[in-house]
Amino acid sequence: MHVLHLINGEHYAGAERVQDLLALWLPRFGVEVTLACVKPDKFPRRRQCQETPLLEVPMRTRWDLRVVRTLAQVVAQRKVQLVHSHTPRTALVAAVLVRRVGIPWVHHVHGHTATEARRRGWARLVGWVERQVVRRADRLVAVSETAARYFLRQGFPQQQIAVVPNGIAGPEELPPRHPPQPPWTLGLVGLWRPRKGLEVALEALAWINRRVAPPAVLHVVGPFETPPYQQEIQQLTCRLGLERQVRYLGFRQDVAAQLEQMDLLLFPSILPEGMPMVLLEALAWGVPVVASRVPGVVDVVVPGESGLLVPPGESQALASAALELLGSPQRWQQLRRRGFQRRRACFSAEKMAQEVASLYQAVLGGSGKRSAPGGVASSQEALVSGGLPVPPSVGHSPS
Repeated sequence: MHVLHLINGEHYAGAERVQDLLALWLPRFGVEVTLACVKPDKFPRRRQCQETPLLEVPMRTRWDLRVVRTLAQVVAQRKVQLVHSHTPRTALVAAVLVRRVGIPWVHHVHGHTATEARRRGWARLVGWVERQVVRRADRLVAVSETAARYFLRQGFPQQQIAVVPNGIAGPEELPPRHPPQPPWTLGLVGLWRPRKGLEVALEALAWINRRVAPPAVLHVVGPFETPPYQQEIQQLTCRLGLERQVRYLGFRQDVAAQLEQMDLLLFPSILPEGMPMVLLEALAWGVPVVASRVPGVVDVVVPGESGLLVPPGESQALASAALELLGSPQRWQQLRRRGFQRRRACFSAEKMAQEVASLYQAVLGGSGKRSAPGGVASSQEALVSGGLPVPPSVGHSPS
């Protein structure tokens, strides 16, 4: 079968890595993939799936639906049988596109949209629009049980939602590691924005270093979402006296090599997550985890088995758990082994792609093809005639 994946493309973080891995692995299960970026930026340059066809169809604003005409031509020319969207923006495009071309549509739920944008009011609006639009999708793919419950609470029927956990391609054997010795190296990996709790990690490091010698260091891997936020974090680093203990490494393609330098991964997110890819990678490479007890994280980290969990936003609790684990070499090794086994059993890229391919088969075999409406005059008219919400006149958005 041939599936068109609609993605944003401005970042290359957790959700984009899932999209990248699906493009790499789905062909092994008989699925031909074409990618279409509506906000092309970092993804086209950083993706691993360079042999997968990628089309750049930029939207000027979130509500710029002129790309639908181009995508309808792509569907016809490439004989696309199903559309798979991955963001609220691309869900809006997909909703109009599938009414025009008459094929099924699957939408991937990578997180909790209503909490993810920088501005709280805007996040609520985006979350509302997404919920209204994706009610027309043939199936929703939730990356975790907690992500599925996010939509069940909005009144979506159980049969519309399929849970397909994220997965990664990791080593077959647990990489050997010696127990950590001071000075310890703590690590963070992510796309840095306020909801990720970087401030909490910095305060935890300061708390740890008032109690140990030599001082621990912190490797911060990943870009900042905005320059103003980066400046805020750098100022906080200075106020806490951590200039020599914190190393900001920026975006790195070699995440596995970065994890190998860490004795412990911190994941201090303060808001719900989908299913963080870096947690899966830490487990795969034998790096114990101390993380916030938030939705999405609890689907991966089993306390005492694959890591430790602490209340979100509490820097002292984060620091205490890190010290507890680093001070117990036997428990550190135990968590490495159990975390590795859990990742290999539950969160592989192959399993993720196989379950998505099976879902495609079920959608195509069960629902048949939609009847294409006659004479859709414009994308805006399609929104109204299709019972979809007509959005307000706003400009660019972060998601």
